[in-house]
Amino acid sequence: MRAATIADGEVMVAEHPDPQPGVGELLVRVRAAGINGADMLQRRGLYPAPAGAPPDIPGLELAGEVVSCGPGVERFAEGDNVMAVVAGGGQAELAVVHERTALPVPPSLVWPQAGGAPEVFTTAHDALFTQAGLCMGERLLVHGGAGGVGTAAVQLGRCVGARVTATVRNPDLREQVEALGVVVIEPEGFADHGPWDVILELVGAPNLEANMQSLAPSGRIAVIGVGAGAKGELNLLALMGKRARIMGSTLRSRSLEEKADAAREVERSVLPLLDAGAVFVPIAATYPLERVHDAYEHFAAGGKLGKIVLVAE
Repeated sequence: MRAATIADGEVMVAEHPDPQPGVGELLVRVRAAGINGADMLQRRGLYPAPAGAPPDIPGLELAGEVVSCGPGVERFAEGDNVMAVVAGGGQAELAVVHERTALPVPPSLVWPQAGGAPEVFTTAHDALFTQAGLCMGERLLVHGGAGGVGTAAVQLGRCVGARVTATVRNPDLREQVEALGVVVIEPEGFADHGPWDVILELVGAPNLEANMQSLAPSGRIAVIGVGAGAKGELNLLALMGKRARIMGSTLRSRSLEEKADAAREVERSVLPLLDAGAVFVPIAATYPLERVHDAYEHFAAGGKLGKIVLVAE
């Protein structure tokens, strides 16, 4: 099979042996695979694949057709359309997915949307609801609202009746994020617009001090991105005084049990919204696999709204 391949800090297409499904696993012919920030870090050698995942084939999410099933598979069959978060190897013609982490593709989704949905909506749903316990009527601030996870988060927050505000640095994208039904503000001075019950941190440590200043009593900060920096100072007295909580989360390193739990939550709560069009995946651009280098360069350039997705030709 052909697959996106990382070598010496570059990404290209190379031939690899076809993967084989093991017990409880599906072999999927990939029709679409989203590109995420973790892939960019892996290309730079800063985010190696965990044990058991292909070390040089990136890709944390995919959608496609089941072409064969390993021993013990019960939930899916050949010909089923599935999408999933994977530990790696998604940007290829074929990929292996454990059936417990696979999701059925909603009938209304086209392949690029299906390929760009699993990682962002699983990450956003897990952080907002499983980790931070966002409730109806609460005030939610999403830092980095124009990215893939950001657009997923603001839509999910709106759907549960939270009062959602997003910071968007690029002025050219603010109107498009506002069209998702949320308030959009500049990152500078965001604390003046608080207080916030939940803050979804997708930017990093530079926001830490202002996050604490603008957090409501019993507020929660969920950190799922640190692209602007990972280290900062925290006033523990302020944390104590507000009875606040700060939590961090990633998906890639979790156990199969934890990933399966997250997938079931998304299947129950998010897939019906995707199918009904109540939430959607904004697609910035699609590229065929053979142009994976161009796709990564587009991602690295920034200034986009939503997902960049590799698609089968």
